[in-house]
Amino acid sequence: MRGIVCEEIGVFRLRDDLPEPAAGPGEAVVRIRRVGICGTDMHAFKGNQPYFTYPRILGHELAGTIEWIGGNEAGLKEGDQVAIMPYLHCGTCIACRRGRTNCCAGLRVLGVHTDGGMRERITVPVTHLIKTDGLTLDQTAVLEPLAIGAHAVRRSGAGSGETALVIGAGPIGLGAAAFARLAGARVIVMDVNDDRLAFARSWADADQVVNALDHPMKRIAELTDGDLPTIVLDATGNARSMMDALGYLAHGGTLVYVGLVKNDIAFPHPDFHKRETTLMGSRNATREDFEHVLDAVRRGAIDADRYITHRAPFDAMIDAFDGWLRPESNVIKAMVEWP
Repeated sequence: MRGIVCEEIGVFRLRDDLPEPAAGPGEAVVRIRRVGICGTDMHAFKGNQPYFTYPRILGHELAGTIEWIGGNEAGLKEGDQVAIMPYLHCGTCIACRRGRTNCCAGLRVLGVHTDGGMRERITVPVTHLIKTDGLTLDQTAVLEPLAIGAHAVRRSGAGSGETALVIGAGPIGLGAAAFARLAGARVIVMDVNDDRLAFARSWADADQVVNALDHPMKRIAELTDGDLPTIVLDATGNARSMMDALGYLAHGGTLVYVGLVKNDIAFPHPDFHKRETTLMGSRNATREDFEHVLDAVRRGAIDADRYITHRAPFDAMIDAFDGWLRPESNVIKAMVEWP
């Protein structure tokens, strides 16, 4: 079986000798047709992804078709097009028992803690498959990154009457902005890249955008009549941005860290305390979030096709990847395709 292995930092290798998957009880064999490239994949390739060891087969934004499946309560069958929920949870820890499978104490994420989908076929628990009738393969593959943003918005409580500042107009931040807007919040997006800010306006329907290099505090204060945003979602994965994010938050507001860094995060406690800040982490997504995104894409509320800006066939992925890492490439979402 063919696949691409990240053997060590900065090194991909195309292999044709990977073992064929063998489905165990409660598992299905899925033929991979699309793999979205995520910031996690890029961080892993560059060597700054937490929870990561080498060698590793990357790929957790996955769309495919079922090649083999046994009897199952979901009614899935061979040939069905599916999205894969890549978060393999234990089902028994305190988080799982409370329905918080996205932050399972023993969580293993495909393509991060265990080998992912950058290969022809993969075994997946039937419980982690979502049938995507009516969606294209491209739309199916982007359910996962969009679900991460949707989960963060659900955690934050964003809705009518709230002003949400989304820091970072990468693929996760854009998803958060779009779903905050769908929830009824007023949305401001901040980034250092004017092209991404323009995309946030046109694709995520952001109400306002702010360039973080151009007196951002003054601009955000002006846009909120001095009140500041009631919700701040930081999706940068940048330690400095995450530490500065508190300063943009209204008193009584909620700060959500969506991005992940290896660094420690620190900020002045008096600034945190005087706001009576609600501080949240947002990790991964749940089936509820996937289904919410699936519905939004299916009814046309989210343009999943325009979210994909770069493509490469499987055989050309290694050569294309280096270009996707460059800021000037203006990648929002890159997609790897199998025929």
